[in-house]
Amino acid sequence: MGGVNGAHAILATLAQGGVEVCFTNPGTSEMHLVAELDSVPGMRGVLCLFEGGATGAADGYGRMAGTPASTLLHLGPGLGNGLANLHNARRAGTPVVNLVGDHATYHKALDAPLESDIDAIAGAVSQWVRRTEDVRDAGPDAAAAVAAAGTSAHADGGVATLVLPADICWSEGAAAAAPVPPAPAPVPDADVAEVADLLRHGGEHAVLFIGGAVMRRPGLEAVSRIALATGARVLAENSPARQERGAGIPGTERIAFLGEKGAAQLAGARHLVLAGAQPPVTFFAYPGRPSSLVPEGCTVVDLGGTAAALQHLADLVAPDVRPTPAPLARPGMPSGELTAQKAAAVVGALLPEGAIVSDEAITSGWWLPSATAGCPPHDWLTVTGGAIGQGIPLAVGAAIACPDRPVINLQADGSAMYTLQALWTQAREGLDITTIVFNNASYAILGMEYDRLGTAPGNGGSKALFDLAGLDFVALANGLDVPATRATTAEELADQLRKAIAEPGPHLIEAVVPPARSFSHPAAAGVPTKGSQA
Repeated sequence: MGGVNGAHAILATLAQGGVEVCFTNPGTSEMHLVAELDSVPGMRGVLCLFEGGATGAADGYGRMAGTPASTLLHLGPGLGNGLANLHNARRAGTPVVNLVGDHATYHKALDAPLESDIDAIAGAVSQWVRRTEDVRDAGPDAAAAVAAAGTSAHADGGVATLVLPADICWSEGAAAAAPVPPAPAPVPDADVAEVADLLRHGGEHAVLFIGGAVMRRPGLEAVSRIALATGARVLAENSPARQERGAGIPGTERIAFLGEKGAAQLAGARHLVLAGAQPPVTFFAYPGRPSSLVPEGCTVVDLGGTAAALQHLADLVAPDVRPTPAPLARPGMPSGELTAQKAAAVVGALLPEGAIVSDEAITSGWWLPSATAGCPPHDWLTVTGGAIGQGIPLAVGAAIACPDRPVINLQADGSAMYTLQALWTQAREGLDITTIVFNNASYAILGMEYDRLGTAPGNGGSKALFDLAGLDFVALANGLDVPATRATTAEELADQLRKAIAEPGPHLIEAVVPPARSFSHPAAAGVPTKGSQA
């Protein structure tokens, strides 16, 4: 039949399309793909001990590289294990190419123990799904997957899943395919000139609601110019995929996690201009409270998902206006018994220039945005879809995408346990990641949500569901070959963080802090949710 086997054609096509890393936890049906990894120049395989670690790492890589990584997952159950972080990647618009092995085509009808409807499972988290049925389509299908994943600079980036029967991978007759040219950026729904006119005559009643790729420096500078010239207010989505922030970059307020606070932020708006964001809604429904945060009677216009339309708008309404950058300002170094607020001040005092922050601190992270707003320029990655277990693997992918930059993972204790295995990958790959686990020995977010229902947990079973006492993250990290220390005072945390930043390779610091007690603190407005676990 001629040609190469399907596995080689697929991987060679991915490499030609700019996919350089494959995060994998493979099984028997993927062995031919594993065997071909070493034969494809430019393709790096990274072993993850759990599929959620592989998908989270691919998300982190795509957010920072702007181009897709691939995953390699074992059948439907393997894909299922990775769904939570694929959900986050989908919400982030991250370019990811999933390769999911399947039984040989002639074996599927036998209903073997691992048989499942992979296409249906993939459809829940993918914007594009295809199954390769003929070995001659292996290369073209792989090229189509890369094109469908796109890039993180465009609103059409996302998760593309290619299902690969084992016999397609081992059969010969395939050939690598050339990359598919990228599709043109989508045309904004709203005409920029019309929005410019709206802002000139009613900017004081308008809110620019931003997210996605607009959260990078060019978009933030354009938004700052528009706001200064028109009086429009600026709000960002609660959980941006990647925000460039710090001294020299215009800052922006995020919409609150709590619906009533978000509604107050938007009160009085007559016009909502979307740029890289969807109309704001509450994370959850609550009895007797509205789910949409758009004020009644407010008109909504959409400028699309790239910074280009905003820059055009800024040139129309603010041609001579310069953006207002955040000043360089660090918090003072605290002392005494450690709290989450003091820990945030320590991070703000020591965050290195060019750092990439993977933020899954949950309730312990209330004070982090304000404590780091004036630090040297850095990138901030958040839990876009609310599905926890993202922070540690996201840091893995970011570190592989940007090996010359320090990565700081600010991590809640409960969510750390979902994908703790990713620490082993950090050690195996020698990644420069410092993980700070905020150990408050509780699922504090659940206790607070319980309080919002007007019911306090009792002393029996309900309270026990929020209790995480007994976790020893120093021992857990050491068991995964990552050196670890424990801090109970601000001085200890500062000393340990300085040393971890200065020394290459992964480190973990267990920061022992008391749990946040209620949603009443103003900083609670931006707290993310424990969210979905699937």
